[in-house]
Amino acid sequence: MREMDLLLGGFADDRIADLTDAELDDFEALMEAPDGDLLDWFTGKVDVPETYDTQVYRDIFAFHARKADQTH
Repeated sequence: MREMDLLLGGFADDRIADLTDAELDDFEALMEAPDGDLLDWFTGKVDVPETYDTQVYRDIFAFHARKADQTH
């Protein structure tokens, strides 16, 4: 799904070099999750499962929230 590519890819372009090995593992887990699930989590349609509710997930969410605030 293009939206998930933009969501995860935009964060990766900006922050991938700063992630620790453990954070990279969490990022990879998010990349492997079904796109529909990711969309539901990031839009707040459903709660993020504990397995995926990592600091990396929260950083991606915050990264895009800040970008959205900057465009308004």
